[in-house]
Amino acid sequence: MFDLETWEMLSYVVTVIGLPMAIVVFIYEQRKGRENEEDEVYQLLSDSYDKFLRVALDNPDLRLFSQEKVADLSPDQRERMLIIFDMLISLFERAYLLLYDDKMDEKQSRRWRSWEDYMGDWCRRDDFRTELPGLLQGEDPEFSDYIKGLAERTAAGA
Repeated sequence: MFDLETWEMLSYVVTVIGLPMAIVVFIYEQRKGRENEEDEVYQLLSDSYDKFLRVALDNPDLRLFSQEKVADLSPDQRERMLIIFDMLISLFERAYLLLYDDKMDEKQSRRWRSWEDYMGDWCRRDDFRTELPGLLQGEDPEFSDYIKGLAERTAAGA
Protein backbone atom coordinates (compact mmCIF):
# COMPACT_ATOMS: atom_id res chain seq x y z
CA MET A 1 0.00 0.00 0.00
CA PHE A 2 2.64 2.58 1.07
CA ASP A 3 6.23 2.27 0.10
CA LEU A 4 9.16 2.96 2.41
CA GLU A 5 9.58 6.58 1.32
CA THR A 6 5.96 7.37 2.10
CA TRP A 7 6.25 5.82 5.57
CA GLU A 8 9.43 7.79 6.18
CA MET A 9 7.78 11.04 5.07
CA LEU A 10 4.78 10.35 7.31
CA SER A 11 7.08 9.74 10.28
CA TYR A 12 8.73 13.13 9.64
CA VAL A 13 5.31 14.80 9.52
CA VAL A 14 4.37 13.20 12.82
CA THR A 15 7.69 14.21 14.36
CA VAL A 16 7.61 17.79 13.08
CA ILE A 17 3.89 18.55 13.44
CA GLY A 18 2.19 15.88 15.53
CA LEU A 19 4.60 15.69 18.48
CA PRO A 20 4.79 19.46 19.12
CA MET A 21 1.03 19.68 18.73
CA ALA A 22 0.54 16.88 21.26
CA ILE A 23 2.83 18.70 23.71
CA VAL A 24 0.89 21.95 23.26
CA VAL A 25 -2.43 20.16 23.82
CA PHE A 26 -1.03 18.42 26.91
CA ILE A 27 0.19 21.72 28.41
CA TYR A 28 -3.15 23.39 27.63
CA GLU A 29 -5.09 20.58 29.33
CA GLN A 30 -2.81 20.72 32.37
CA ARG A 31 -3.30 24.48 32.68
CA LYS A 32 -7.05 24.11 32.27
CA GLY A 33 -7.06 21.43 34.97
CA ARG A 34 -5.20 23.73 37.37
CA GLU A 35 -7.65 26.56 36.65
CA ASN A 36 -10.57 24.22 37.38
CA GLU A 37 -8.96 23.18 40.66
CA GLU A 38 -8.45 26.85 41.62
CA ASP A 39 -12.08 27.59 40.76
CA GLU A 40 -13.21 24.69 42.92
CA VAL A 41 -11.07 25.80 45.88
CA TYR A 42 -12.43 29.34 45.58
CA GLN A 43 -16.01 28.05 45.43
CA LEU A 44 -15.52 25.83 48.49
CA LEU A 45 -14.08 28.77 50.44
CA SER A 46 -17.00 30.96 49.35
CA ASP A 47 -19.44 28.28 50.49
CA SER A 48 -17.66 28.16 53.85
CA TYR A 49 -18.00 31.93 54.23
CA ASP A 50 -21.71 31.66 53.41
CA LYS A 51 -22.06 29.06 56.18
CA PHE A 52 -20.20 31.39 58.53
CA LEU A 53 -22.60 34.21 57.68
CA ARG A 54 -25.52 31.93 58.55
CA VAL A 55 -23.94 31.33 61.96
CA ALA A 56 -23.62 35.09 62.41
CA LEU A 57 -27.26 35.54 61.41
CA ASP A 58 -28.29 32.92 63.96
CA ASN A 59 -26.80 35.14 66.69
CA PRO A 60 -28.50 38.52 66.20
CA ASP A 61 -27.98 39.52 69.84
CA LEU A 62 -24.24 39.78 69.16
CA ARG A 63 -24.85 42.41 66.46
CA LEU A 64 -22.07 40.98 64.31
CA PHE A 65 -23.07 43.06 61.29
CA SER A 66 -22.82 46.32 63.18
CA GLN A 67 -19.63 48.36 63.01
CA GLU A 68 -20.07 49.60 66.58
CA LYS A 69 -18.69 47.69 69.51
CA VAL A 70 -21.45 45.96 71.44
CA ALA A 71 -21.37 47.03 75.07
CA ASP A 72 -22.39 44.98 78.07
CA LEU A 73 -22.23 41.47 76.65
CA SER A 74 -23.13 38.69 79.05
CA PRO A 75 -20.46 36.01 79.64
CA ASP A 76 -22.44 33.66 77.36
CA GLN A 77 -22.65 36.25 74.60
CA ARG A 78 -18.96 37.08 74.93
CA GLU A 79 -18.03 33.41 74.65
CA ARG A 80 -20.22 32.93 71.58
CA MET A 81 -18.70 36.02 69.98
CA LEU A 82 -15.16 34.73 70.60
CA ILE A 83 -16.05 31.34 69.14
CA ILE A 84 -17.54 32.99 66.05
CA PHE A 85 -14.46 35.22 65.68
CA ASP A 86 -12.27 32.11 66.00
CA MET A 87 -14.27 30.40 63.24
CA LEU A 88 -13.77 33.48 61.10
CA ILE A 89 -10.00 33.59 61.69
CA SER A 90 -9.74 29.90 60.75
CA LEU A 91 -11.63 30.58 57.53
CA PHE A 92 -9.47 33.62 56.72
CA GLU A 93 -6.31 31.65 57.38
CA ARG A 94 -7.48 28.85 55.09
CA ALA A 95 -8.24 31.40 52.36
CA TYR A 96 -4.82 32.99 52.85
CA LEU A 97 -2.99 29.67 52.63
CA LEU A 98 -4.93 28.50 49.58
CA LEU A 99 -5.30 31.71 47.59
CA TYR A 100 -2.60 34.20 48.53
CA ASP A 101 0.68 34.31 46.66
CA ASP A 102 3.23 37.05 46.12
CA LYS A 103 3.05 36.42 42.37
CA MET A 104 -0.61 36.18 41.33
CA ASP A 105 -2.06 36.51 37.87
CA GLU A 106 -5.07 38.80 37.34
CA LYS A 107 -7.68 36.12 38.03
CA GLN A 108 -5.94 34.98 41.23
CA SER A 109 -5.52 38.57 42.33
CA ARG A 110 -9.24 39.29 41.84
CA ARG A 111 -10.14 36.25 43.92
CA TRP A 112 -7.74 37.28 46.66
CA ARG A 113 -8.99 40.88 46.74
CA SER A 114 -12.52 39.64 47.48
CA TRP A 115 -11.19 37.81 50.54
CA GLU A 116 -9.10 40.80 51.52
CA ASP A 117 -12.31 42.87 51.40
CA TYR A 118 -14.01 40.42 53.78
CA MET A 119 -11.04 40.59 56.13
CA GLY A 120 -10.95 44.39 55.95
CA ASP A 121 -14.66 44.60 56.78
CA TRP A 122 -14.14 42.57 59.93
CA CYS A 123 -10.92 44.38 60.84
CA ARG A 124 -12.90 47.65 60.91
CA ARG A 125 -14.75 46.35 63.96
CA ASP A 126 -13.19 47.53 67.21
CA ASP A 127 -14.12 44.36 69.08
CA PHE A 128 -12.61 42.13 66.38
CA ARG A 129 -9.34 44.10 66.35
CA THR A 130 -9.25 43.99 70.16
CA GLU A 131 -9.53 40.20 70.15
CA LEU A 132 -7.21 39.69 67.16
CA PRO A 133 -3.94 39.06 69.09
CA GLY A 134 -5.56 36.26 71.08
CA LEU A 135 -7.28 34.83 68.04
CA LEU A 136 -4.00 34.63 66.13
CA GLN A 137 -2.18 32.50 68.69
CA GLY A 138 -1.00 29.34 66.98
CA GLU A 139 -1.96 30.52 63.50
CA ASP A 140 0.35 30.65 60.50
CA PRO A 141 2.95 33.40 61.15
CA GLU A 142 2.73 34.86 57.64
CA PHE A 143 -1.05 34.98 57.84
CA SER A 144 -0.86 36.56 61.29
CA ASP A 145 1.47 39.28 60.03
CA TYR A 146 -0.75 39.87 57.01
CA ILE A 147 -4.00 40.30 58.93
CA LYS A 148 -2.36 42.37 61.67
CA GLY A 149 -1.08 44.75 58.99
CA LEU A 150 -4.51 44.83 57.38
CA ALA A 151 -6.11 45.58 60.74
CA GLU A 152 -3.68 48.45 61.33
CA ARG A 153 -4.33 49.90 57.87
CA THR A 154 -8.11 49.65 58.21
CA ALA A 155 -8.06 51.14 61.72
CA ALA A 156 -5.96 54.05 60.46
CA GLY A 157 -8.31 54.56 57.52
CA ALA A 158 -11.48 54.36 59.61
